[in-house]
Amino acid sequence: MITVTEATAPAGALERLSDEGVSIWLDDLSRRRIESGGLAGLVATRNVVGVTTNPSIFQAAIGSGVGYEEQLADLAVRGVTVDEAVRMMTTADVRAAADVLRPVYEASGGRDGRVSIEVDPRLAHDTAATVAEARQLAWLVDRPNVMIKIPATKAGLPAITEVIGAGISVNVTLIFSLERYREVMDAYLAGLEKARAAGLGLSAIHSVASFFVSRVDSEIDKRLTLLGTDEALALKGRAALANARLAYEAYEQVFDGERWQVLEGAGANRQRPLWASTGVKDPAYKDTLYVDELVAPGTVNTMPEATLNAVADHGDVRGDTVTGGYDRARADLAEVGRLGIAYDEVVRQLEDEGVAKFEVAWQDLLDAVTKSLNSKGVDAE
Repeated sequence: MITVTEATAPAGALERLSDEGVSIWLDDLSRRRIESGGLAGLVATRNVVGVTTNPSIFQAAIGSGVGYEEQLADLAVRGVTVDEAVRMMTTADVRAAADVLRPVYEASGGRDGRVSIEVDPRLAHDTAATVAEARQLAWLVDRPNVMIKIPATKAGLPAITEVIGAGISVNVTLIFSLERYREVMDAYLAGLEKARAAGLGLSAIHSVASFFVSRVDSEIDKRLTLLGTDEALALKGRAALANARLAYEAYEQVFDGERWQVLEGAGANRQRPLWASTGVKDPAYKDTLYVDELVAPGTVNTMPEATLNAVADHGDVRGDTVTGGYDRARADLAEVGRLGIAYDEVVRQLEDEGVAKFEVAWQDLLDAVTKSLNSKGVDAE
């Protein structure tokens, strides 16, 4: 972990990334990172202007127990359920991180300085419960710079509209397909229209759409490797970037349309594309691949700390690497399809696996907290 005193290396590539219109968010959070000053250090020296969390991140942080001992003891004395204990700990961390990022939020007019917290992943296929949970999380964190993460499942789409319509800022997560991404943008615009009809000011509502990157390569590369032909192997490492670039093209099209222009005239903010899952999983690829090759104005790139440090050290930020590549991106995905790898099947599988992985991480977190509460003499239910 980087502390304030340790995070002093030059951040030229990160500065260039920011200059190109990419907001750098950290994909990690823990109480130790907050209390040590490590998060503040990254804001001060690494151009970090936001934080994202997910069930896996909280499972790693809280599951370790480090920094949570006192609160766990208090929760045990109170005899709370394990679900309440987890919510109290996660929202406390997000609230504290939001306070660290508050100056960024103020300086950027609410665009950045955001900290995201996800609805219980077990609710991913329940629209009404997702909406209720989103409202509860916004109330619990009680900070204007919080974003509530809602998965882009079929049930999540109407929930996005309802939550945006209530004036709550949303980070839409687990987007893998271009079709689903267009549905997400439609849900956002519908939410803005609902908020406007209710008399809410649109300028305070912000949203990002988290389009996952590396997992697409992981799955498609695996299938290309099984094919084993020179033609197939030459396509490895290209599908994820192609998918993301075409997502940005879709973003440009939607936010250049008449429907958007009406909302923009009423003070609405664009729903920015956020590149998620940007840590490279194949050691054969450069560790900054999904940062260097996805530079475009008005985007967010949320990075694990290892990727953040790699970009600071040897990132190759050379201007916009997205908008000139749409034809090549279409050709790459078409070639993958021609080899018999079905795009629709891959992205559907990735969405299902993404939800399932977060459910497992959440259950692991619940189990770890249950054990901690029971060790303090409380029968957690």
